[in-house]
Amino acid sequence: MGGTQMAIGITSYGAYLPWHRLGPGTNGWTARTERAVASFDEDSITMAVAAAVNCLDGFHRQDIQALYFASTTPPYKEKSNATTVSVAADLPFETLSMDFSDSLRAGTAALQAAIDAVKGGSAKQVLLVAADMRVPQPRSEFEPVFGDGAAALLIGNSKVAVQLEDSYAVSHEMLDVWRADGDAFVRTWEDRFVIEEGYLKILPQVISKLLDRNKLSSKDITKAVLYAPDSRRHREMVRKLGFDLETQVQEPLFSTVGNTGAAFAPMMLAAALEKAKAGDRILLANYGNGADAFLFRVTEEIEAIRNSRGVGSYVESKRILPDYETYAVWRGLIDKAPPTRRPPIRTPSPSAMHREESKNLRFHGIKCKRCGYPQYPPQRVCTRCHAKDEFEDYRFSDKKAKVFTYALDRLGPTLDPPLVVSVIDFDGGGRMFSIMTDRDVDKVEIGMPLEMTFRKFHSSEGIHNYYWKCMPVRA
Repeated sequence: MGGTQMAIGITSYGAYLPWHRLGPGTNGWTARTERAVASFDEDSITMAVAAAVNCLDGFHRQDIQALYFASTTPPYKEKSNATTVSVAADLPFETLSMDFSDSLRAGTAALQAAIDAVKGGSAKQVLLVAADMRVPQPRSEFEPVFGDGAAALLIGNSKVAVQLEDSYAVSHEMLDVWRADGDAFVRTWEDRFVIEEGYLKILPQVISKLLDRNKLSSKDITKAVLYAPDSRRHREMVRKLGFDLETQVQEPLFSTVGNTGAAFAPMMLAAALEKAKAGDRILLANYGNGADAFLFRVTEEIEAIRNSRGVGSYVESKRILPDYETYAVWRGLIDKAPPTRRPPIRTPSPSAMHREESKNLRFHGIKCKRCGYPQYPPQRVCTRCHAKDEFEDYRFSDKKAKVFTYALDRLGPTLDPPLVVSVIDFDGGGRMFSIMTDRDVDKVEIGMPLEMTFRKFHSSEGIHNYYWKCMPVRA
């Protein structure tokens, strides 16, 4: 075939890390490292939505044709989790939503599928979102290592900031780490066998094959983004491959974030892109029952998508949990019910959830066509000019706000008391009642800048009830 080959690759990126950490200063935490910990009202879906919103900042959402969601910890086993992410991110009704799961390579498998979809012409832009919230067995070897988080990559063929040059993958059957149906925690086989016959054997083969067929060596790589189960094995892999640890290898953040599972490789790639320059060649390599490797070349477009909500800013924005018990309660490891309010919260109604999808998941209000004033929730009469039925949809999820007034409910049903109930005013207009999350109670004040965050209100009878809360703006 003649003609110039179409450039395909990353056109935007985003990430999300929870505000909370287990680390030095946490009573009952014995590890010397920190670990990112999702709050009681977060899961892999809510973190994925946060990363997706950050990735799409400044982009037209109606131009996205597909969303791929990768996770080993999806909240639903028989229901599309990707669809919930797609709707909460306010993507079009025609968006193709697909779930990738059951493997630590789910993130890079979804990346390859997104690239193939754009290359094959079935989509011009695909949003890949990976998120994980693996719960390690208490006091196990995994507890100081596992972290929670999400990353998002927008794949397209226009204004490509990080162009794909080549990719290579192999499959390798092996029981190294696994979690069967019904297992609460990850299992593993003998460490030496798992590492020597799996990770240290397979990943170098894939990387060597990819470099050889592109007539490259380790010296030609500007930044290597390498999966590893922990920091020790990461250093071993770097030595084995011949990369310079200080200058050529992306910092894996094991001591500050942890291994974020299926989101680890996409997240570290996003972190590498925060400092990448035009002309850089980036190697991405992931492992899990085989391995994937990708070669990328950074273009001049990278300067147009510098993301202020990348990994680096989230690493710095954190709160150390005061005690291990709080984390254990959040994960259900300790049964400690929150204060109850009468009457008790009822099981969510799937019928009502369906009817209120636009209001609750997409977080759409209305904007008056006559006076231009936004309002939430949607209603028939404008609160300002009293026009009737003259409205258009208006998305509030990406709007900033400020505290108008608030109250502390010390008997409210929450696992992070006290419950902060607030009335907030949106920039540009609109007022609503909102629960505040991820806040330091001593710093809540009138006029505090806020942003919206997609969270899980509660779960009952296998139904997860999601809605939008407000939180102080994270730097």
